[in-house]
Amino acid sequence: MPNLAPDLLSVLRCPVTGSTLTQQDDVLISSANGPQGQPLRYAIDEGIIVLLPSGLQPEPAGSGPDPTTAESTTETGQA
Repeated sequence: MPNLAPDLLSVLRCPVTGSTLTQQDDVLISSANGPQGQPLRYAIDEGIIVLLPSGLQPEPAGSGPDPTTAESTTETGQA
């Protein structure tokens, strides 16, 4: 993955801490520690910056639940 333009990095901020971000390969890392006491990491997926905390980042395609199973569970009212 090529490095992001310095102009872009200069305006990006961590959505949790508000700190600046630095790029390491295909990840952006916050310059301030997050709630867990460590810098937060944000993926760059196919050139798209994903500024979601790790718990909210979508699962890679094909690794989630089977959509047909989720629909049938919803229809029967079971969780």
